[in-house]
Amino acid sequence: MELGARNVLNVAVILGCVIISNNLLHPVGAYLYNNRYAGDQVIRVTPVNNGEVEELKRLFGNLKVDLWRPNSAALIREGSDVDVHVGQNGTRHLKAHLQHSHIRHKVLISNLQSEIEKQTGYRSSRKRRSEFQYDYEVYHSLEEIQSWMFEMNRTHPHLLDMFSIGRSFEGRPLYVLQLGKRTRSYKKAVWIDCGVHAREWIGPAFCQWFVKEALHSYQYDSVMRRLMNQLNFYIMPVFNVDGYHFSWKTDRFWRKTRSKNHKYQCRGVDANRNWKVKWCDEGASSHPCDDTYCGPFPESEPEVKAVAKFLRNHRKRIRAYISIHAYAQMLLYPYSYKYATIPNFNCVESAAQNAVTALYSAYGVRYRYGPASTTLYVSSGSSMDWAYKNGIPYTFAFELRDTGYYGFLLPESLINPTCTETMRAVKTIAAGLLKKCTK
Repeated sequence: MELGARNVLNVAVILGCVIISNNLLHPVGAYLYNNRYAGDQVIRVTPVNNGEVEELKRLFGNLKVDLWRPNSAALIREGSDVDVHVGQNGTRHLKAHLQHSHIRHKVLISNLQSEIEKQTGYRSSRKRRSEFQYDYEVYHSLEEIQSWMFEMNRTHPHLLDMFSIGRSFEGRPLYVLQLGKRTRSYKKAVWIDCGVHAREWIGPAFCQWFVKEALHSYQYDSVMRRLMNQLNFYIMPVFNVDGYHFSWKTDRFWRKTRSKNHKYQCRGVDANRNWKVKWCDEGASSHPCDDTYCGPFPESEPEVKAVAKFLRNHRKRIRAYISIHAYAQMLLYPYSYKYATIPNFNCVESAAQNAVTALYSAYGVRYRYGPASTTLYVSSGSSMDWAYKNGIPYTFAFELRDTGYYGFLLPESLINPTCTETMRAVKTIAAGLLKKCTK
């Protein structure tokens, strides 16, 4: 149900509510998912040999589980941690099986419902203020983010412009913010998208943080002023608007888009497997019920199609593509779909190294960096590979905090440090575009 100004008072009486910036009210009850995750656990399993890898692949193929990392059983590897969300009814069976097989495992989150409630607290107690006091240290619903975008567009006309590049499967506008000083001269540009995977809430939080920091520090930060004067930034705070909305309303751990499939009840496509670059090959699934489903054809998702069209139309100016994901603490660059070295490897590797060093300088948090295929795992049809193949020389995917202790439930108390350190990394990448790399 969408809340509008006309019906909101009746709902407020039943559920309790909070005021958000556009004076709509947001339900508390729906936000807590009706206690659906009570007793669910997140378990980390670490296979130490090929036999255990095959055993886990078989087990997770038969048992209904939600793989957090890697996102497909096919990607389970010897010596790499596997984080799996298991429903209350399946935890005892899974643990017994792992113990019987002598496979190393530990519980990361013992009660998922209570961790969800701790992550953001009850909505009624959270601060909601006008735009100039907008709270960047809480997670925001899609409605709140879009209201914030309109307000930023209204209050910063000289440095920011808001526009839509299309509509989602469910008809929601796909908003992008253009950030930078208005000049007539030709300017290079940087694209940053967040929220490709719905459950990765720290992504949209970072995109909002980036915009806030850029606008607020323009007057006193010479580096940011130079970046805004000489570059344009295209920021898409929520790429997968339907999925993100669904992750707030119904399923906190939803990943995909919300498109319908004619043959199956399962909905959605992995928006990071739907791009026309080695589409539906290794690391993607052709089954609509899988989290890594590649879709019926490349750019089948209107969200992917809209962004691809925009990037194609502006590829002569866009010099860097950055996609913000979570979690793993990594900075990845092409290729994802194959084990091969990109032609401008030295320039990109140097940019990644500098970015990770800048990130580390904030709080001492370590990020691994390197080609996605070897640093994370092989995946085909990714936006990063597509952008690189379509002429954007610097393409990156961040996997933000943490490494699994909280997983997709990064607490609001960690939004500030996570965004602060990531801001340093992104500024470093952008600053590098103003220098000539000839290696």
